[in-house]
Amino acid sequence: MPPAVTATSVDSDAPEAYEAAHVHEVYDHIASHFSATRYKPWPIIAAFLSSLRDGWVGLDSGTGNGKYLPLPADRPGSLWTIGLDRSRNLLEIARTAGGTKTAREVVLGDVLNCCWRPGIFDYAISIATIHHLATAERRKLAIKRLLSAVSANHGRVLIYVWAVQQDDQSKRSIPTHLGSEGTGQDVFVPWVLSADKTQVFHRYYHMFAEGELQELVVCAAEELGLLVGPAHGGASLAGIEIMQQGWEKSNHYVELRRWQT
Repeated sequence: MPPAVTATSVDSDAPEAYEAAHVHEVYDHIASHFSATRYKPWPIIAAFLSSLRDGWVGLDSGTGNGKYLPLPADRPGSLWTIGLDRSRNLLEIARTAGGTKTAREVVLGDVLNCCWRPGIFDYAISIATIHHLATAERRKLAIKRLLSAVSANHGRVLIYVWAVQQDDQSKRSIPTHLGSEGTGQDVFVPWVLSADKTQVFHRYYHMFAEGELQELVVCAAEELGLLVGPAHGGASLAGIEIMQQGWEKSNHYVELRRWQT
């Protein structure tokens, strides 16, 4: 039986300390074991990276073990993706993602910090990262950082977060009452490090309800002064277009494109 997920409550007065204890310290402990289970790219993410132009430079915000840094598999080396993560131990693994002799470009840092010049990247991905942030404001700020990091003319962004709604193949046993109100849920998800189950680490997640990610995206864009919708006529306008959104294998995702006139 999959390990049970349990509800939790966040100390909203000290979210950084909460994340340090229940996210960052956990991943540094389980990095090697975690990485061994995270090696196959998800199809929509692989397709997104394959759709990008040769020579583009991008950001993997919360790169983990760096499994997306070598992509696209059909055009190796056509993109340059820089990985950012808070876990030094995961970054050590990410540096050699794909088994190449050349080290990948990785940066130790926080997804909420302004590490880059505005618009410096052509694209950005955030895969299974934002759901580790302990408050709605911090999750929204992470999206604002992604939107600010990519080109205002053509920047592309793809975000994935865990969903309350889990599919039949999910390894997580979600109590049915957690998703009964149609809202996101703060939970602890156990990671069993040893076969005898003597080492179990509990990771914090905010599991997203349907529509919650899109709402955060819209709020983040509006706070940056961006319109939401397809590009249209007018002088000195800037915005984002939601190219696609959906649910795939227990995750909500959204793909965005920045534009300006």
